[in-house]
Amino acid sequence: MKFIAEINIMPLKALLDPQGKAVTQSMKNIGFQEISNVRIGKHITLEIESQSKEKAMEKVNEACNRILSNPIMEGYEYTLKEA
Repeated sequence: MKFIAEINIMPLKALLDPQGKAVTQSMKNIGFQEISNVRIGKHITLEIESQSKEKAMEKVNEACNRILSNPIMEGYEYTLKEA
């Protein structure tokens, strides 16, 4: 079976997000006073060939923990659906 994982990786809330802070300031500079606390992350899509949804979830978690995210600085969440 083939599955598609949609992964969102974001900086941990306890850590500073310099890129998000810069965008927040830029928003204010161009007149978007009502926008604050911008956080910037990554969105990744994967296709996984697996015998079951559970095995595919294991692979997504392993990929996120080993290469796609830095667990010290980032958290991730994902959805998995059959292709």
